[in-house]
Amino acid sequence: MSTSVSTIDSGDTAWMLTSTALVLFMTPGLAFFYGGLVHRKSVLTIIMQCVISMGTTSLIWFIIGFSLAFGESGGGFIGNPKSYPLFDHLDLTTPTGYPMSAPGTIPGLLFAAYQMMFAIISPALITGAFADRVTFPAYLIFISLWLVLVYCPFVHWIWNPEGFLGKWGVKDFAGGIVVHISAGFAALASVFVVGSRKYKSEEERLILQVPHNRTFVALGTGMLWFGWFGFNGGSAVASNGQAVFAMVNSCIACSTAMTLWTIIEWVSTSKPSLVGACVGAIAGLATITPCAGFVRPWAALVVGVVAALFCYGCVKFCRDMMKWDDALDVWAVHGMGGFIGAILLGILADEGIGGVPRSGKFLGKQIAACFGCAAYSFIVSFALLKLIDLVVPILPSDEMLEEGLDASMHGEHAYDEDAIKDLTERGSKKNSEAYVVPQNGNGHGNGYSNGYPPQVVIQPGGPEGQYTSQINYSLPPAPSVQESFPQDGFVGTA
Repeated sequence: MSTSVSTIDSGDTAWMLTSTALVLFMTPGLAFFYGGLVHRKSVLTIIMQCVISMGTTSLIWFIIGFSLAFGESGGGFIGNPKSYPLFDHLDLTTPTGYPMSAPGTIPGLLFAAYQMMFAIISPALITGAFADRVTFPAYLIFISLWLVLVYCPFVHWIWNPEGFLGKWGVKDFAGGIVVHISAGFAALASVFVVGSRKYKSEEERLILQVPHNRTFVALGTGMLWFGWFGFNGGSAVASNGQAVFAMVNSCIACSTAMTLWTIIEWVSTSKPSLVGACVGAIAGLATITPCAGFVRPWAALVVGVVAALFCYGCVKFCRDMMKWDDALDVWAVHGMGGFIGAILLGILADEGIGGVPRSGKFLGKQIAACFGCAAYSFIVSFALLKLIDLVVPILPSDEMLEEGLDASMHGEHAYDEDAIKDLTERGSKKNSEAYVVPQNGNGHGNGYSNGYPPQVVIQPGGPEGQYTSQINYSLPPAPSVQESFPQDGFVGTA
């Protein structure tokens, strides 16, 4: 379907440009959300896994992914890779994509870019399940293959007008099946492949599973909530009434689930937690996603209630009953949230909102699609990880885990005090070298006279194997701070 310049609507185009940026903003939000929930020695690892998807996935989508998803259909199962390679033929061509009606009112290139943002965040969602347990090379291979073999087919089946599930009548407004079920059940498959995290003792397990930075979790939740307005609202592919319903419904479901989750946790543990409230909000957003533009606000309230009750129950089932080590509850919140949301659409859909009438027949199709897609994602993801492990080790070595994945895989520490501690511990071999601790900063506008933060130099020479740290400040007058660090920590005098 081609769109002439005269049919391009400036309002629709402006809204979709904004929505594209909002959805991209969600991936850094997810990085903060996940980063705050893991141990401090793994925070950069999981942030890197999210951030690298912004690069790797974008390239795959640009080269072949968009064609596989929205290209000329091959029997309703996959698109022709020759349709839009390198975004060719998209200057003023609006693809016949979901749920766009002819004639299209935004440039096809913009539609491809908007869909790219969905592709970026989908594999990043999986990372929370296998926190602390996957090497970076294996992860890169997995998300690249998963995008081609799982995500792109899902998009084609449901959102391409020639996809077999879409033609059958299955509906998914913004990705409850395409994004959340695909990622959630891939996450569950990864848990079965990599197994549970290993701890030396129950005390160590309790320490390492405590979120290291709840502030990051709250920040990430706010960024995700904000970006979700583009995720769901932009899925109308126009600046219209359906986009308004999608945005309002998203906020209502999110707020409801957050509040109810907090109450449930308050009653069951006697204290409401910030992390619980944030997880409840994400559960509400994931669950409303498939029906955001197809239901009325009162139905969004129902979805929020179900999201809190159902996803909270799935978390307890996964952790307490089955003992599955889904580190950050990806399956319970995203996988099962999208699952129950897509089913609720069959019960709550309003024909006057999005043209989708609720009926028993429609409900049956939604249920069948959810089970079928969940099974496909689980099986293919499981097989991919097993095959990758034959070529590239998936599990980090015990030595890497002992050192921490941030340091062992990426050579970095999230916090300078960890870098200092790591270097002082290495200094226990009593050689004559001095170590320079790299400090955070890029040399621009960080408040120091020459643009760089203080440099920390650790030298041998302290009593009884201690190392001396000299912190040199560049901002005059330069204070001199001396600290003596023992081999096993930061106890010293200042």
